[in-house]
Amino acid sequence: MLVVLDYCENNLFDIEQELIDLEIEAEIAMELLDVKHRDTLEDTFRKYLPQIIFHAAAYKHVPIMERHPQEALYNNVLGTRNVAELADKYGAESFILISTDKAVNPTSVMGATKRIAELIIKDINLGSATRFAAVRFGNVLGSRGSVIPTFKKQIERGGPVTITHQDMKRYFMTIPEAVQLVLRTGFRGERAEIYVLDMGDPVSILELAENMISLSGYVPYHDIDIVEIGLRPGEKLYEELLTNRETIFKTEDDRIYIDRDEEYTREQVKETLNLLKNSLQLSDENQAVRNAMMSAVSTYHLAEEVNQAAEDSMEMRSASGNHYREYRKSGMPE
Repeated sequence: MLVVLDYCENNLFDIEQELIDLEIEAEIAMELLDVKHRDTLEDTFRKYLPQIIFHAAAYKHVPIMERHPQEALYNNVLGTRNVAELADKYGAESFILISTDKAVNPTSVMGATKRIAELIIKDINLGSATRFAAVRFGNVLGSRGSVIPTFKKQIERGGPVTITHQDMKRYFMTIPEAVQLVLRTGFRGERAEIYVLDMGDPVSILELAENMISLSGYVPYHDIDIVEIGLRPGEKLYEELLTNRETIFKTEDDRIYIDRDEEYTREQVKETLNLLKNSLQLSDENQAVRNAMMSAVSTYHLAEEVNQAAEDSMEMRSASGNHYREYRKSGMPE
């Protein structure tokens, strides 16, 4: 039996229609609920007693979460704790958290919340019969709200295509790669591990924009311009898959690695959650939540500081080169 949970009725409807079209033979149940509502969530656990749980419920848009850190905390952190604790209570076999490369040395509220979610499942795993694990995604090509659909719409409108910074790089994975990573993780035996996919080299967002314009039959900077609009709040120029303190181990799959990261005690995780919950009671709630997250995640730094260091780095500058400026000065019309 497949049970699908979503708090958005439109998403639930679309998923149900897609499953019907695929003629899935398994029994399917669709439940409209919010992971922040623990009582309703527990009713659902009690009703279905799920064996394998894939927890993908999270706010993911970095700039929006910078404006609403309290909502990111409620959904991405406390919502994850609700689902994970109920998975333990009702004897699920496995719980797989969908995390992100933005959880590594985070510069954003969203990234920090996903890092805390990773710590929560590692903590609950201790003494639990349920196997908890996390998978870190890069950017999934073609997923809703990602850069490729955005660029495609801008090209269809005749441009310009907007990028936030000429030196920005991102890791990408395809939808089939993302699905395989999640499924393989779900059936592995290791507990409380973080799984990472080898996604190859990070991709220049500027070059991606240029290539998409060219593949659409246009000439970059002539038919369709590319405009740099500046980094948005919480964004950093490059993402990482591992922190300096993490150690990576190979699995039998050449492209999937286990990331055994720094250890946190149960008391540290408890103190972190108490700190975050208390921040929601303060008058300046947004700033209090942000400060609490920075205290809770030692690798969380302001995006401005990280990006300035990256721009000052000769290594970063050498990696990205002056491609954008050279292209703009190559005689192509403005």
